[in-house]
Amino acid sequence: MGNATGVEITGPFGDRYSEILTQEALSFLAELHREFDGRRRELLALRKEREAALAAGGTLGFLPETLTVREGDWRVAEPAPGLQDRRVEITGPTDAKMTINALNSGAKVWLADHEDANTPLWSNVVEGQLNLRDAIAGTLAYTSPEGKSYALGDGPRPTIVMRPRGWHLPEKHILVGGEPTSGSLTDFGLYFFHNHAATRPYFYLPKMESHLEARLWNDVFTFAEQRHGRPAGTIRATVLIETFPAAFEMEEILYELREHSAGLNAGRWDYMFSVIKKFRDRKEFVLPDRNSVTMTVPFMRAYTELLVRTCHKRGAHAIGGMAAFIPSRRDPEVNRVALEKVAADKTREAGDGFDGSWVAHPDLVPVCREIFDAALRDRPNQLDRLREDVSVSEADLLAVAQTPGGHTEAGLRNAVSVGVQYLDAWLKGTGAVAIFNMMEDAATAEISRSQVWQWLHNGIALDDTGEPVTAELVERIAGEELAKLGGDHAAARALFMEVAVADDFVDFLTIPAYQRMP
Repeated sequence: MGNATGVEITGPFGDRYSEILTQEALSFLAELHREFDGRRRELLALRKEREAALAAGGTLGFLPETLTVREGDWRVAEPAPGLQDRRVEITGPTDAKMTINALNSGAKVWLADHEDANTPLWSNVVEGQLNLRDAIAGTLAYTSPEGKSYALGDGPRPTIVMRPRGWHLPEKHILVGGEPTSGSLTDFGLYFFHNHAATRPYFYLPKMESHLEARLWNDVFTFAEQRHGRPAGTIRATVLIETFPAAFEMEEILYELREHSAGLNAGRWDYMFSVIKKFRDRKEFVLPDRNSVTMTVPFMRAYTELLVRTCHKRGAHAIGGMAAFIPSRRDPEVNRVALEKVAADKTREAGDGFDGSWVAHPDLVPVCREIFDAALRDRPNQLDRLREDVSVSEADLLAVAQTPGGHTEAGLRNAVSVGVQYLDAWLKGTGAVAIFNMMEDAATAEISRSQVWQWLHNGIALDDTGEPVTAELVERIAGEELAKLGGDHAAARALFMEVAVADDFVDFLTIPAYQRMP
């Protein structure tokens, strides 16, 4: 369907879609596309050039050309209203039920996710925006097919921070000049357009690999503010440091966004994926079983310590990683062990100086809050803890070879099972999936399939059986694991094998998955 803005909508129009896809909103999306999509594509091409250099034997390091930024005397903007105290943040997709549960959770911040915990099914893209607008207006309600009603509570609600898709993902249902728009600009543009007058527009920015990509976001924000008559700095953004290259450019990323900056987050699951992806052909970067790669192994410890040090040096919040455990109402022992691990993880983060942390389930909000309450006492954050004792080198960040752990059949089976189960749900429109008492999203699925690829293409033999990891072994394990589950997983299994064992490494599994999505 075309319209007067020159934008073509190829997705169906559901009930109330016209409230989001207005002529004015689409005109704004067209402006964003024409102004910024060319630069977005250029920056994606630069990613490819960097990957080629790494494949040819190159490495990562702090940039000599930005030394003056790292040595300069500057700070980001003061924390914005609703973002001074971020001791516990809950994450989740923007379907109506999840939106209401998150806003009733007692967390300080809700990451309203249009990225890894969501799928870009057309209905999710548009209806998620409707749910956010209704939630901000206080009118959102939901009744499940079973007749259970959900409504927003009267108590204080978390500050909403919306996460758009990464720069690499397109939106195939919205075309400008016959070209798909950027998923990032679509998600940002629709949320900003419909809500900037009713609430402060805050964002989480995923998957960035350089300060140049942060500069692009900053220019988008300035353009939107000026276009709609909002003061500079109205928009605030927290950047997820979840790619290996970005860990070497944290100060530069904060600098580029400084009037719009709300800090950095340790996006640890995607960070593990990025470590594998960037050095996937180098045996010294082969990781052991996913569950062996804890936050205390040397290269992960260096990354989080540097993040807190960098943020607090510049007056920015440092937000910790995800507690992905899903409490079980059937197995108290599973809960006891898992909650001990969650508490230990959050205690370590609070002790390291993080200003808050993430949870994936409302039942974990009190656990995280209690630990940060004890650390913060009457302070809203720990920005005064400068962590000048921290000194992290390039070698520390690159010390992947020092990670203890093995390559086991159980680890391989878990990777295959989780990967296929997640993709099965993703293709059907669900992006946050409880598997083995863990909330799995696209990031953990990426770890699963990239570890299989890495083990296979680096000639790894399983420590416990001695069997080499081959495509045939992965196929056999997939068959055995899926037989335990029952049901038809043929489409997900085929996609998993495509992204896990093919000779060429697919940049993001969500790209071929999106091509298969209606």
